[in-house]
Amino acid sequence: MNQESTTTRVIEKPPFDRSSSQDSLDELSMEDYWIELENIKRSSENRQEAQEVVVIKEPDEGELEEEWLKEAGLSNLFGESAGDPQESMVFLSTLTRTQAAAVQKRVEMVSQTLRKRNKQHQIPDVRDIFAQQRESKETAPDGTESQSLRTNENKYQGRDDQASNLVVGEKKLILPEETPASETDINLEVSFAEQALNQKESSKEKIQKSKGNDATSPNFRVPKDKTGTTRIGDLAPQDMKKVCPLALIELTALYDVLGIELKQQKAVKIKTKDSGLFCVPLTVLLEQDQRKVPGTRIPLIFQKLISRIEEGGLETEGLLRIPGAATRIKNLCQELEAKFYEGTFNWESVKQHDAASLLKLFIRELPQPLLTVQYLKAFQAVQNLPTKNQQLQALNLLVILLPDANRDTLKALLEFLQRVIDNKEKNKMTVMNVAMVMAPNLFMCHALGLKSSEQREFAMAAGTANTMHLLISYQKLLWTIPKFIVNQVREQNSGNHKKDKRAMKKLLKKMAYDREKYEKQDKSANDADVPQGVIRVQAPHLSKVSMAIQLTEELRASDVLARFLSQERGTLPR
Repeated sequence: MNQESTTTRVIEKPPFDRSSSQDSLDELSMEDYWIELENIKRSSENRQEAQEVVVIKEPDEGELEEEWLKEAGLSNLFGESAGDPQESMVFLSTLTRTQAAAVQKRVEMVSQTLRKRNKQHQIPDVRDIFAQQRESKETAPDGTESQSLRTNENKYQGRDDQASNLVVGEKKLILPEETPASETDINLEVSFAEQALNQKESSKEKIQKSKGNDATSPNFRVPKDKTGTTRIGDLAPQDMKKVCPLALIELTALYDVLGIELKQQKAVKIKTKDSGLFCVPLTVLLEQDQRKVPGTRIPLIFQKLISRIEEGGLETEGLLRIPGAATRIKNLCQELEAKFYEGTFNWESVKQHDAASLLKLFIRELPQPLLTVQYLKAFQAVQNLPTKNQQLQALNLLVILLPDANRDTLKALLEFLQRVIDNKEKNKMTVMNVAMVMAPNLFMCHALGLKSSEQREFAMAAGTANTMHLLISYQKLLWTIPKFIVNQVREQNSGNHKKDKRAMKKLLKKMAYDREKYEKQDKSANDADVPQGVIRVQAPHLSKVSMAIQLTEELRASDVLARFLSQERGTLPR
């Protein structure tokens, strides 16, 4: 009997003792997750030599807040290396109330930390930083209330997302449903944090009323907009650079409003392979791939593995769930490392389930997770957000924040998984099954060496499977840039254009003043050289130099001309 068949029957029940409250989760729905986790552990044992642990540095007090402000493009709000304050004011003037509150909170924390360290930094008063912004938000130039505040306060209509849930201790976990649900537009026009703030009080009452209600949560869709929808990749690079800081501030504001701690991690740089296929950083892999195929945005090995799986047919039952033989996978890895770039590797020898196992292994063995060390915890924390709507909003912002290489590779993966799910009638891999199988590969970053309790691991299993479900099902929505962020970028561009226009006018005015001043000085100098009653006359066709002429009542133009002619004759060759 081959290893593929035996491995799937190894675990007849989940490997952890679970409390009675945990038994409320459907055993069959979680079985794929625990089997996959066990397969991953076995695979790790066989490839221990390839695993490197990323050391997570415990940040000093205030260090994360400083990094946050730098990433948000606001490092000039503290420290001696202050940049253009006017540019910061343009940026801050576009923020919503909740975004401004998130920035203000971090500036205060950094300020307190710097005072404790007794650093001689010029620490701005937070009230001064936001004073100008508050004034512009409260009153428009014509004396009316600011449009952005009216939009945030009046335009939003709260939605009550119902979902079936699992209680683990005191923790509620929202689980995805396979049954059809109603569709509703997701609000991309109003700041997500502003929506959450406006919904906060009313939703408490609604949640109390809806306890025990098994109504299916609505499915969300990208709303049709007359002005069009902006997708990631539609904007120019310089505009995308402005989108990312706004997405970070908005995500932090959303988590702040909902009372969820958003802790970004910082990985210490470790020594990684600078060539090869597995255990190689994405950026390094793409650099060597682009030397082979210029313009490549997704690792070639990743593309080839997906292609090989699809060549075998996506109707194969248990695709992605059934693992390849561990020894064969190990041998294939070594052979790929040696022959892939030479073009001598025999892909016909790779079985479909082996290719699927190699694809998952590639994702797991990235030196830093595909979702990045910095944002992995934020992705995991999505499960703690109270509604499906807010979970999608957070995932939308997190996808925007991913580096290009990570985001492009994640998109290729999710599109492939959707194609697998499209054949669920034959391969028996529903979106729930695929989410259960892929969640531990994407979210359980074993390279980080993080240990967790059984209770926490069970909660993590259900939560990350739900998040994986959302990533697969809402790709179109998650790769959309919210309209309110696009509008904020436009406001920044408009503000910077006005600032540049003012600077240009100032420069031109100074240049005109300097030129006028120089001309006056030059005229004064010339006047000082010429005696009173004497003028200098120029006749370029007769002489290269001007001639001083004493003005008298008898002087005629013919006299001046005669002098130039006589001078010309006097200079002729003898």
